[in-house]
Amino acid sequence: MLAAIRMEQAEVSILLCDDETIHQLNRDYRGKDRPTDVLAFAMREGEGGGVQPSMLGDIVISIDTTRRQAHERGLAIVEEATFLLAHGLLHLLGYDHRDEDERRVMMALTDGLRAAARRGRVVDKSAVAGAPRRS
Repeated sequence: MLAAIRMEQAEVSILLCDDETIHQLNRDYRGKDRPTDVLAFAMREGEGGGVQPSMLGDIVISIDTTRRQAHERGLAIVEEATFLLAHGLLHLLGYDHRDEDERRVMMALTDGLRAAARRGRVVDKSAVAGAPRRS
């Protein structure tokens, strides 16, 4: 996926975990006392942001939730996991979905990343870089 947006030198840490682990992280870091599907912790945010410029951050995906959501949507688990990975990567790059406009942009970019990753194609980085993101 990083190659798809021409960020081959960037690094992302990915943790695949269970609902219990992501629940704890969601509670401790976001104040939300429930499991979620994906969390993203950007290295460029907050104190110490940008210390290691090639490291974008951490993406945490609950396999339990991924499995449930894939079943509900009639998808293969790998398809749902790819969606969540793309979604998490966009969060690391500064995108969010706090309102409907942001949600639409993020969904379109997520779909583009998924499609490009499946085909091994490069996405026009300006499409990702030029879309509105949070400050």
